[in-house]
Amino acid sequence: MEVVHISAECYPVAKAGGLGDVVGALPKYQNKAGIVAKVVMPMYRTPFLYSSSWVVDYKAKAFMGAWEFEYTIIKEANNKLGFDVYLVDIHGLLDRQKIYGYPDDTERFTAFQIAVVHWMSHWNHRPSVVHCHDYHAGLIPFMMQHCYDYQNLKEVPSVLTIHNAQYQGWMDWNKSTLIPRWDLSKKGLLDWGGSINPLAAAIKCARKVTTVSPSYMLELMHHANGLETLIASEKNKCVGILNGIDHEVWNPSTDNYLTEYFSVKTVTAGKQKNKQNICDQFGLDAAKPLFVFIGRLVGEKAADVLPGALHIAVQTYGAKASYVILGSGEPAVEAGLTNLALANNNCIKVSVGYNESLSHGLYAAADFLLMPSRVEPCGLNQLYAMRYGTVPMVRSTGGLQDTVIDMGDEGGYGIRFTHANETDIVQSIRRAVEVFENKKHLLWMRERMMQINHSWEQTVQSYTRVYDSI
Repeated sequence: MEVVHISAECYPVAKAGGLGDVVGALPKYQNKAGIVAKVVMPMYRTPFLYSSSWVVDYKAKAFMGAWEFEYTIIKEANNKLGFDVYLVDIHGLLDRQKIYGYPDDTERFTAFQIAVVHWMSHWNHRPSVVHCHDYHAGLIPFMMQHCYDYQNLKEVPSVLTIHNAQYQGWMDWNKSTLIPRWDLSKKGLLDWGGSINPLAAAIKCARKVTTVSPSYMLELMHHANGLETLIASEKNKCVGILNGIDHEVWNPSTDNYLTEYFSVKTVTAGKQKNKQNICDQFGLDAAKPLFVFIGRLVGEKAADVLPGALHIAVQTYGAKASYVILGSGEPAVEAGLTNLALANNNCIKVSVGYNESLSHGLYAAADFLLMPSRVEPCGLNQLYAMRYGTVPMVRSTGGLQDTVIDMGDEGGYGIRFTHANETDIVQSIRRAVEVFENKKHLLWMRERMMQINHSWEQTVQSYTRVYDSI
């Protein structure tokens, strides 16, 4: 079986969030399971591009509307990711440093998808499955079936995975001419709410639709940014599959970002040495419980609630705990957290930006990871935290609900709360401080969560069943 993954992100080539982590791991473990899995993505100008060896695989010209463009497909030469990765280069559109955030993103990702389908239509064989990730690849199932130039791909089955339904790639109908010659009688497959909606089109045209956790699939029938009725009507071809994590990358026994390796048997001493290192870096007291937040500082993650919640926590509990925030996002949230840290320099620290090495260090050092997310389709941070013996403090939503059992329940190893507000966060911090003082119970929780299997192997089996069904 040959599966072609099409995505805007893939770690370590280019990553903005969880999508990159998933596409960087799933194909590797599929190849280990005997599936020939490949990844196709845009050729951004990232460090990975310049530090790797490439060979030109294909060159051609295609049309986006009246504009004829040349594209080049290059392939990583040494299979160093454990799967073949192909980059699509289109001069003037994809040759940029950032993944998203440009005013012409519609044209960028439309041209990318056209190039991918045009290239696949010239293969001397057909892949078993084309696996599209989020809206950036959402037009591909439609184009394979209903664009006149790609009819030789019509019978190739496609799968859509929704990593985040909040982003749908809306396009005005005046941009319908960008799509290569297509059957105008199929206009309804592109339309949702009066505009072209690539994510909606993929939901309609893909043979199967997956989400990255079972709970998120159920949530989408009620909260999907306007797609609720569509997802409900297509529910028979939808399935929620919980993401895994790459146990080779996220392994406290071998992680080169850490000050000290550790395992389940050495978790207390190992975490303390890593904690001491982080606390020395930030000028914090390693004897106190350490809470961390790692992620985008945006409303989806409820980061806007953090300044108020941490202010109340400091006022309530004094300097009984330390807090480190790592992330970037909305300027107002960044400013609020930075000002809070300045006013409470002895116990709150903020690092604005993305730092892979620091994030690994924080997972290893922290006692508690705070995830008050309003939306969390799967969540990977809580899985990384558990792998490193860090207690997840999560709001009961999406994949957080699927993966974290509250310590008040039988066998529970985490802290769950209901609302993304200051009250619930502060109450959870209180519970965390109490369990931190109960060293015996804290050790039991750490050992329990570190032994949970969230590896990709079982997730791969679920995807294989989806592929086999189509």
